[in-house]
Amino acid sequence: MSGATGEKVRWGILATGGIAAAFAADLTDLPDAELVAVASRREEPARAFAERFGIPRAYGSWEELARDADVDVVYVATPHTAHHAAASLCLRHGRHVLCEKPFALNATEAADLIALARQQGRFLMEAMWMYCNPLVRRLKALVDDGAIGRVRTVQADFGLAGPFPSSHRLRDPHLGGGALLDLGVYPVSFAHLLLGEPSDVTARAVLSPEGVDLQTGALLSWEDGALAQLHCSLTGATAGGASVTGTEGRIDVPSDFFNPQRFVLHREGRDPEEFTAQRTGGPGDGGFRHEAAEVMRALRAGETESPLVPWESTLAVMRTLDAIRAHTGVRYPQEAASGAVPGRPERAGDDGDGVTSGEEGGVACGEKDSVTPV
Repeated sequence: MSGATGEKVRWGILATGGIAAAFAADLTDLPDAELVAVASRREEPARAFAERFGIPRAYGSWEELARDADVDVVYVATPHTAHHAAASLCLRHGRHVLCEKPFALNATEAADLIALARQQGRFLMEAMWMYCNPLVRRLKALVDDGAIGRVRTVQADFGLAGPFPSSHRLRDPHLGGGALLDLGVYPVSFAHLLLGEPSDVTARAVLSPEGVDLQTGALLSWEDGALAQLHCSLTGATAGGASVTGTEGRIDVPSDFFNPQRFVLHREGRDPEEFTAQRTGGPGDGGFRHEAAEVMRALRAGETESPLVPWESTLAVMRTLDAIRAHTGVRYPQEAASGAVPGRPERAGDDGDGVTSGEEGGVACGEKDSVTPV
C-alpha cells in the first residue's frame, strides 16, 4: 500500500479458529479495512471461513497467503507455539504482521521476530489489544499524570472456570498450554504498562500431570519499592479485576481489566470519579478494532512499530513470562533442544521448587479458539 489518505488496508488472516473469527467480525467496523484473504493448513476450513466472512481468496497453506502481494498485513491467529514460524514466513515474504499474544513462546523467539522485522523493514506488532483500548489508555494517562501519586501496588487476576477437556489446546504442552501464556500475559502486561519491567520476579504454580500450569501466582517487584500481585487460573472464574494503588489515591477496575467497561478513580477528600467505555453498538464492538485501527494508522505513517505496543515492551513482557516459568518449572517440548528458557533462578531463602501437582491434564490440538478474550 502507498499509505495514501483514504486507501483501504488489505488484510489477510492466518488461521481460522475462534479468535480469527472475532477479529474478522471487528474489521467490519472499520471502513478503511478490507479483508481479502485467509489461510489455514487445509483448504476446507479456509474456504468455510472465507464464505462466512465474504473473503475473496482462501488458501490451503500459509505459504500462499505469505506470497500474496495483494495483502498488506497479516493477522497471525495460530496457537502461540506457531507464532514464530507463521510470523517469520510472512515477514520474509514482505508482509506486515499483527501477531496474537503471547507474541511468542519465549523471549528468544520474540527477539528473533523483531530482528527479522527490522531487517525486512516491515511493521510488526503484538496483538495486545488491551494496550490499544481507549479506556485503558485513559487509565494509564491518569497514572502518568500523577492522579494517584507514585504507584505502589498493582493487583490483577484472570481466571476461567473450565473444566477443559483433554482435547483442548489449553491442556496441551505441545501447543503452549497452561494459564500463564494464555491468561497470565494480561496481568503481567497490565503491570508492565504502569510500572515497566520489574527488577525481581517470584512465582508459584499448580501444574497438571503433563506439566502445564493450572494456576500461577506471581509477585513482581521494582527497585523503587513498587509491587505487583498477579494471578491466573484455568480452574476457577475470577472477577478479572485490577487495582492500582498510589501514594495519593487508587484506581479500581471491577472486571475485565483487559477490555473494561468502566473504572473508578478514588482520591482522598474527593468523590469517586467513574470513567466508562464508549461503545459503538455495531458488529465490530468486540474490542479488536482498536488494535486493527492502530496497525493501519502506523502503516499509513510509515512506522515499523507502534508507540502503543512497542517492541521493547513486548520483549520485556516475554522476559517476565520466562522468569515466571523459570520459577514454576513449566517447559515446552519445543524448548528442549534450544534451551531458550533459562534455568530456574536462585533466590535467597527459597526452599521450594515453585510447583504443586494438580489432578487435571490432557492433550489438545487445533487452531486458537476464542474461549479466552485473546
